[in-house]
Amino acid sequence: MKKWMVCLLVCGCIFGQQREDYDGSAGVTGPVGPRTWVQPRAVLFDNGPLVNSSGTGVGGLDESVMQNVSLGMGSLGFGFQSLGGNRVAEDFTISDPSWTIDSITFFAYQTGSTTTSSLTDLTLRIWDGPPGAVGSAVVWGDTSTNRLSSTSFTGIFRVAETTTGVSTERPIMAVVATVGAQFPAGTYWLDYAAAGSLPSGPWAPPITINGQTSTGNAMQSLDMGVSFNPLLDGFTMTPQGLPFIIEGSALSVPTFGAWGLLVFLVCMAIGGLFYLRRQRLA
Repeated sequence: MKKWMVCLLVCGCIFGQQREDYDGSAGVTGPVGPRTWVQPRAVLFDNGPLVNSSGTGVGGLDESVMQNVSLGMGSLGFGFQSLGGNRVAEDFTISDPSWTIDSITFFAYQTGSTTTSSLTDLTLRIWDGPPGAVGSAVVWGDTSTNRLSSTSFTGIFRVAETTTGVSTERPIMAVVATVGAQFPAGTYWLDYAAAGSLPSGPWAPPITINGQTSTGNAMQSLDMGVSFNPLLDGFTMTPQGLPFIIEGSALSVPTFGAWGLLVFLVCMAIGGLFYLRRQRLA
């Protein structure tokens, strides 16, 4: 019994970390490979940015710089390890009549990874309200099906201000979930978790904007998605957002356009003249 308790505690420490706070190190993980991620084209929603320092990384790559010196921030990434029961959540709003969502790209890293992705699993739920809140319901997905369709190096390193241009131990990967479903207008929440082949993480890097400590309203669950709390930087205790990109197509309200409006006005004029003529003949 004691052995099982120790095992559970160890597993919790390894797989269930809440966040990765900066410890002052500037690790290098070996040769830097090229960016292999092809950015989405049919973008419906982009909840960014992730990059706040273009071209300053090793090899001229981009960086997502955690502002530990200028703003006193401390969290490089947030735990969403499916094996540890951790999940994170973010929201988006559909203002068109409906969206067909083909895929959603999330971002993750495992400390010590090379620029070859070590991510192996991604689960996703979509809620019609804040996850875990009274009245909210899951309208798509679950916590068991692996939705990962592809993963690749974004060409971005997650670093601290004191390790910019030096550290390569946190290469950020794009992790793409296949959805293939239609959703009507409304506000939805994405609730997701990942797994990988390395012991650290996976970690979700937050939205990063120069000069801002608060970047969004993301949430985190440490109990397998039962309850959620605000995602806060571990040093400033300010709310963080999480980047993601939604791809698909929108069903928009039809519009006349310039020629359509002209034709409509001409038809109205002809109809009016016809009506007046009939009135005179009556």
